[in-house]
Amino acid sequence: MSTIPTDASVRHMPFLRGLLPIDRAQLPRDIAAGITLAALGIPEVMGYTKIAGTPTITGLYTILLPLVAFALLGASRHLVVAADSATAAILASSLAAAAAVGSVEYVGLTSAVALAVAVMLVLARILRLGFLADFLSRSALIGFLTGVGVQVACGELAGLFGLPRQGHGTFAQFVSTIQRLGEFSHVTALLSIAVLAVILGCKRFVPRAPGALIAVVGAIACSAAFDFERHGIEIIGKVPSGVPSVSVPPLPLAHVNQVLLTAASCFIVIIAQSAATARAYANRYNERGDDNLDIVGLAGANAMAGLTGTFVVNGSPTKTEMLDDAGGRSQIAHLTTACIVLLVLLFLTRPLSYLPTAVLSAIVFMIGVKLIDVKGMTDLYRVQKDEFLIALITAGVVVLVDVMHGILAAVLLSLLDHTRYSYRLRTRVLTPLPGGHWMAHKVAPNLFAAPGIVVYRFEADLFYANAGRFMGEILRLVEQVNPQVNWVVIDASEIFNVDYTAGKTLQQLCQELERRGVGIATVAVPEGILPELNRYRALGAEFGHPEIFMTVEEAINVLRGLPRSTPGSAPAQDTAGNGKPSA
Repeated sequence: MSTIPTDASVRHMPFLRGLLPIDRAQLPRDIAAGITLAALGIPEVMGYTKIAGTPTITGLYTILLPLVAFALLGASRHLVVAADSATAAILASSLAAAAAVGSVEYVGLTSAVALAVAVMLVLARILRLGFLADFLSRSALIGFLTGVGVQVACGELAGLFGLPRQGHGTFAQFVSTIQRLGEFSHVTALLSIAVLAVILGCKRFVPRAPGALIAVVGAIACSAAFDFERHGIEIIGKVPSGVPSVSVPPLPLAHVNQVLLTAASCFIVIIAQSAATARAYANRYNERGDDNLDIVGLAGANAMAGLTGTFVVNGSPTKTEMLDDAGGRSQIAHLTTACIVLLVLLFLTRPLSYLPTAVLSAIVFMIGVKLIDVKGMTDLYRVQKDEFLIALITAGVVVLVDVMHGILAAVLLSLLDHTRYSYRLRTRVLTPLPGGHWMAHKVAPNLFAAPGIVVYRFEADLFYANAGRFMGEILRLVEQVNPQVNWVVIDASEIFNVDYTAGKTLQQLCQELERRGVGIATVAVPEGILPELNRYRALGAEFGHPEIFMTVEEAINVLRGLPRSTPGSAPAQDTAGNGKPSA
């Protein structure tokens, strides 16, 4: 295999990580995959303009300069950055009240949002906030995308029947369409059914065939030949040709807050969805990812989107899978797609003017249906019903309220879920087994590691929310126990952080045990809680001089047979500070 340059040199380059090294043997497959992505992606991004409420041509702009920007600046060799249904839905639900959908002012606001997102991403890179992607749980993301899918599909029902969209919100649009079915256009409905049949037929019988592209080309040809517009079938009309102009979009002061709020919602989705997609494909091919460098690429892509008059772009799971399935293994494929789009913009925009709007509605409807993750929701219900509830609530907020509040619900529920798991952690009492092994039991009294010695293991960081449980369980282990407990050994080898509240709780626990005449010993390791304990001691926090050991076995061997502490006193420590009681 011949590559240029070497892997070692690429690791020291800040950019071009998605392009280099170039595998000459893979190059033809990357180019072919780029052509395939163009064939599949062009109809899709044109459909997303119906979701975002922008002119059709802006969809093509999302896979021109933004695609090139990420290819040059990002780290992922696989992630396709372009128009995405989730962020498009956020724009439509957030900006519709600020300007008439599809108007010049509205398009300017969508471009301003893209620039604002770019600035937020730059700040995220400076602060190394790539880890924020971990705070939107997969269950919340499943629910969010499912809700977006329902919203998108319901929003296109009217277009499938040749009816104007009416009503604000998913439910109102759905009800309005059902109530007006008696007014639908028969020829438009037949065309929509034909397009859906082509897409589903190709997917069922010829999976590698570009069903959406076949439907688009066929509809354009029939529209031009039979003058669909004269027969009452709406077409998209004139499409401007040529490359987009580069300019800074205007931002009226009256809409600054709305733009920033919309950008923040898009930012959260972009960080989470792009990172999750890039990581999945890096793991698939055993490659090293770089979330922070991908953020740079996403910032550049959104800056290009804002400057070229289009809307927010995002890492697209569907297009990334399209490219991977076609054999693309580097951003060479993405640059190939951009070249195809450039040719379309220069020479093929006139045929696009004959495209019936119902075709785009059918394509977007299928995109929405595909986003409804029935399998993911079913798996959650079967495996984790509590996380299924999170996904269901998130989806419900998206459908019944709007996408922006759905994002807030997803983030809030993810953080609450994380806090709940940290609070409802696993605690155990250890008893010995033959051969030097230990058996972990649920916390209960009368489980001794040695006569008079109880070993309590706490398997999480100690912080304000779980410190009360920590202290309560240990006190219950030493009360109303027969025989009496002389020593409590806290296995803190899994604790790596102690906040201030937990530190004060430790101090109080030592005092309570001392008052009961029970000694306390701690198993701590240098890379764990030990530095935390020493820091609190340095600040003058006395913990009753607890004995500190490196292993549970060491603690048991030293403490076995030692007399019970007397109330108000503590065993003396050796002056060497090794944490063992002096003889």
